[in-house]
Amino acid sequence: MSKILIVYYSRKGENYWGGSIKNLSKGNTETMAEMIQKAVGGDLFEVDTVKPYSSDYHICTEEAKGELRSNARPELRRYLDSLDGYDTIFVGYPNWWGTMPMAMFTFLEHYDLGGKKIIPFCTNEGSGMGSSEQDLKKICTGAEVKKGLTLRGSETANSESRVTEWAKKIINE
Repeated sequence: MSKILIVYYSRKGENYWGGSIKNLSKGNTETMAEMIQKAVGGDLFEVDTVKPYSSDYHICTEEAKGELRSNARPELRRYLDSLDGYDTIFVGYPNWWGTMPMAMFTFLEHYDLGGKKIIPFCTNEGSGMGSSEQDLKKICTGAEVKKGLTLRGSETANSESRVTEWAKKIINE
């Protein structure tokens, strides 16, 4: 049986939610990560930046846009010692400006992902996966990047059956 890691970045607090701003005690991507873990097992790892993003949603989106434009690699609080024990890695994130938050690039570029199965999952409010799957193929050299699952953040809490069905199916492909 494969050893599974579920690594994700998620935003708590102010989030865009079906046309307005809503304060979330748990981020949508974290909720989705926990659903995947419940469905297929595995270890959870949350990516966290040293410098926090603004708690104000609109300011945070501008910070994220600036990082994308400058191709930044934000410093992370911690890493796993190694990914050697894992052969399947679910990679979760909100869609920020058409791709993953730059912190996910920082995390993934830290490791040799050759031979791993990378399975993306993404929350958004209408922009889908954006270019994130193509970006993962570029930075996860030698890995097999599978087709990801994307959910509207505002629908995540009510999507456990969909997430479970997808995770159980994709893990065996």
